[in-house]
Amino acid sequence: MRTLRIIFASISVSLLASQGLNGRETALKTNLLYDATATVNLGFEQAVAPKWSVDLSANLNAWNMRDGARWKHWLVQPEARYWFCQALDGHFLAAHLVGGQYNIGSWTDGGLWGIKSSDLAANRYQGWFAGVGVGYGYQWVLGRHWNLEAEIAVGYVFTRYDRFECKDCGREVESNHNRNYVGPTKAALSLVYVF
Repeated sequence: MRTLRIIFASISVSLLASQGLNGRETALKTNLLYDATATVNLGFEQAVAPKWSVDLSANLNAWNMRDGARWKHWLVQPEARYWFCQALDGHFLAAHLVGGQYNIGSWTDGGLWGIKSSDLAANRYQGWFAGVGVGYGYQWVLGRHWNLEAEIAVGYVFTRYDRFECKDCGREVESNHNRNYVGPTKAALSLVYVF
C-alpha cells in the first residue's frame, strides 16, 4: 500500500511540475507485445521537464489459457526517462521499478526466471515479485497525435513463491521459496497517443 501511495504522489508532483511545459507532454500507450499475449495493459506518460518524463504502466492477464494452462498475473512498472532531444521524441534512457503477483502452471513454452519449462509444465507456481531495471528506447513521431515506441531493459527481480503439484488441485510441495533473477525486465513495442 505504501508503494502505491508513493507512485500516486510521484504522478501528482509530475503533473504539477509539468504545468510550465508546452506542446506534446502527456501520452497514453499500449504495449503491442503484451497485447499479443492477451495481457491487458495501459501506460501513462507525463513530461516533467524538457528532457525528462515519468511513465507508469499497469498490466493484467486474468484469463485461463488453452488446455488449462495458466499465465495469470498483474504488474505495475513506474519509470523515469531522460530524453536526448526532447520528451516524447527520439532516444531515451530509462530506470524503472517493477512489481506484481502471478499464478502460472501447465506452461510448456520455455522457462521463466530460471524455472525450467518441464517444471512449469508439471507444477503450478503462485507468488509475488519486485525488481529494478535500466533500459534504452526510441520513440518515432508518426503524426500529430500518434507515436510508436520501442524499449528494451535489463535488471534484477526478486520473487517469492509457493509451488503446487499440478495446475489446479495439487498439494503444496514448496512454500516461500525465493529466487533471484538477472536479465530482461522489459520489452515494449508501444502504440502511443499524445495529447
